[in-house]
Amino acid sequence: MKLQCIIIDDEPIARKILEEYIEDIDFLELAGQAENPLKAMGLLRDNNIDLIFLDINMPKISGIDFLKNTKSTASVIFTTAYAQYAIEAYDLEVVDYLVKPIAFERFLKACNRVKELHAGRNHLPTTKESDHFYIKCNTQIEKVYYDDLIYAEAMLNYVMLHTSTKKMMVYVTIKNLEEQLPADIFLKVHKSFIVNKTKIKSIEGNMLNLGDAIITISQNLRERVLAEVVNNKIIKR
Repeated sequence: MKLQCIIIDDEPIARKILEEYIEDIDFLELAGQAENPLKAMGLLRDNNIDLIFLDINMPKISGIDFLKNTKSTASVIFTTAYAQYAIEAYDLEVVDYLVKPIAFERFLKACNRVKELHAGRNHLPTTKESDHFYIKCNTQIEKVYYDDLIYAEAMLNYVMLHTSTKKMMVYVTIKNLEEQLPADIFLKVHKSFIVNKTKIKSIEGNMLNLGDAIITISQNLRERVLAEVVNNKIIKR
């Protein structure tokens, strides 16, 4: 099954180059392109998009501002002429950051990352009825029990799963993992951390004690975390 992708870039030549690159990759299919994020809204609404090739410096709204506000769950690869936004981009959990001019080999490498990421999603939990899930770790499919998973830690395009017996580095974003893990057991406490609520020993200030690990609670999530842990409910904003 091909990954549906779109291009958002205000430069016609850049869009043409990306279009030709996409045509040469057999697991990609171009669903459309737009010269700015506002014109891409319809493409995202009307298609099941898996991947967005996104420029940063564009008129009306930048690629970074668009990504901060979009509800799309598509993977994102930044394609830009400016290297200075890389750190901020990775904070937004993009799959890759390509600086123009983009060599085809580098483009293919980024796309293969997305392919692996989407393949790994097939091994994420899809139901709360089970007490475990399977996930790809290196070349193996690992069985992980919810009760054994203490917390998950984001590491760019990977996540480190900290269980009661070992650590596992898996190729998945923290955002996608959060969407799939059962919310009655797991809670996001920081942009880089998801914790098992049953493993929380104590909370002091912005520090959450999991026994063998101390996790920082982000300021903007602290109220929600306290409400979830102490009152067993989510505060609606």
